[in-house]
Amino acid sequence: MIRSIVFAVSCVALLAPATAAPAPASYTAAGIIAGPDGRWDYASFDPATGRVYIARGDSVTVIAIDHPAPARSVGAIMRGHGVLPVGPGARLLVTSGGDDSVRLIDADSGSERARIAVGGNPDAALFDVATGLAAVMNAKAGTVSVIDLAGAKVQRTITLKPGLEFAVVAAGGALFVNNEDANEIERASIRTGAVAAPIALPGCTGPSGLAYDAASHQLISACDNGKAAVVDTVTGREIALLDIGHGPDAVIMDSKRRLAFIPCGRDGMLTVIALGTAGHAATVQGSVTTEPGARTGTIDPRDGTLYLPTAKFAPPATPGARPAPIPGSFHLVVVRRAAG
Repeated sequence: MIRSIVFAVSCVALLAPATAAPAPASYTAAGIIAGPDGRWDYASFDPATGRVYIARGDSVTVIAIDHPAPARSVGAIMRGHGVLPVGPGARLLVTSGGDDSVRLIDADSGSERARIAVGGNPDAALFDVATGLAAVMNAKAGTVSVIDLAGAKVQRTITLKPGLEFAVVAAGGALFVNNEDANEIERASIRTGAVAAPIALPGCTGPSGLAYDAASHQLISACDNGKAAVVDTVTGREIALLDIGHGPDAVIMDSKRRLAFIPCGRDGMLTVIALGTAGHAATVQGSVTTEPGARTGTIDPRDGTLYLPTAKFAPPATPGARPAPIPGSFHLVVVRRAAG
């Protein structure tokens, strides 16, 4: 979901809140990569091609990391939200919120391979490698469209509640979906469509980003009130509430290095979380100063580098109004692990 950017642009050089832990020495904002102007939402990384994909207003931005070249745009969509590589052949699944559809797009040529009708305002999406199925969260409809990618068709529709945000799938096809309106995590099965009781998130308002750590069986949900809720999927209960920055819209998992990252666009900071173990909840390790507006992102799992989309913003015309991006300023903030 595209969230309003409510920070004051006159304070663009925002620092992390005074209560934040010191920045970890192993990560730093190390540069930027320019891209075309326009609205943005979720991003994903494809290790097979070394590309970052970003869902935009009317297309997908492709940025090659392994072989640097100017960013390019592919496909034609209407208010893109989610984008992810699915299967071989440089195929992308893109949610198109403006016309309630999902597009399957060739990332090389930009040609549309299929267009699939789904529910109202498709937002986040995921690909379950175990089943070969994709799941699309229809935020306004409150449904999940489970898509058979081989046949390019909706296999089943799971009815939950309006307000659906990001989702993850765990072992056995267990589907967990943030609900930003109900402040809870919805549960269902991607394989059968069966719906289970939701998980309450006390102290968490407007959960958006979500990640799952298979090693600890824990979910981390980013909340709009400066918190992250940690949930034990075995017991189905919240086990910790962590202090993070404000304005998050994603949780980026790095299972290899046992870390999770929450980009907080209002504060211009990246909260770093050490993943938990069985019986011990994840904890905040520290924070890294990034830029205001950087609220989503993706990670290269090969080396742990993060890529966070944002732009520079002009002061709002009237107090309290949403600041406008400065033309020519869209870019990725590159956050790297320090050598050694």
